[in-house]
Amino acid sequence: MSLRVPAVVVLTALLASAAAHAQSICSSDGQASPRAVRERFLSAQCADCWAAAGSSVPAGTVALDWIVPSAEQADEAALSAAAIRDSLERLPPWGLTEEAVRQNTTAALERDHPPASRQGRLRVAQGRAVNDYIGTSVQWQTPRRQTGQSLWLLLVEALPAGTEGSPVARLLVRNSLNLALPQPGKKPWKELRAMRIPEGANPERLQLLGWVQDARGRMLAISETICENAPESGAGR
Repeated sequence: MSLRVPAVVVLTALLASAAAHAQSICSSDGQASPRAVRERFLSAQCADCWAAAGSSVPAGTVALDWIVPSAEQADEAALSAAAIRDSLERLPPWGLTEEAVRQNTTAALERDHPPASRQGRLRVAQGRAVNDYIGTSVQWQTPRRQTGQSLWLLLVEALPAGTEGSPVARLLVRNSLNLALPQPGKKPWKELRAMRIPEGANPERLQLLGWVQDARGRMLAISETICENAPESGAGR
């Protein structure tokens, strides 16, 4: 999970890109929001899963790739360098386990969220990388006063087709943040965080994808940053 660091680090990371002529702060402003999310789970020991194209992604759906650590092979697994433990938190909502993912030896396990119900406005933004961290900003506002809402914010790397032998473009999850949200009020809820960039990730390919879900796991809103220098992602847009 991402680590909380002093606010000055977050603000520096967020504002540094605003001061640069070549790259401004990258946000979801003006971007068409994805309608739905597909999560794909690959075992770190399944190189064939990475080399498989998988099923086609519907238009308007963004596909995320989680590489699940292998308890059996640990660091010896073929994809261990890109595996993150955060992926284990995403398995229980789908009734999955690490073993179930590992037993799938030819392709990723895919799960589709229903289209978001659009019950609020979610804004996400990112700054430039600073000392292995990237500053992030989230803002959420909804007219519905329901409890039990939570936020998932993912730091993903947009990998073009052909990267490390993958036949398709991918959004590889590099880090994640899961927060319980307070009771909605008249003012938007805001949060500044610094998310750590793991070793091996290319900062120039990083972007954010976030969603807010209700107590039953239904998506209320989805937003993403698409930066000018980012390659085509794995979304079916």
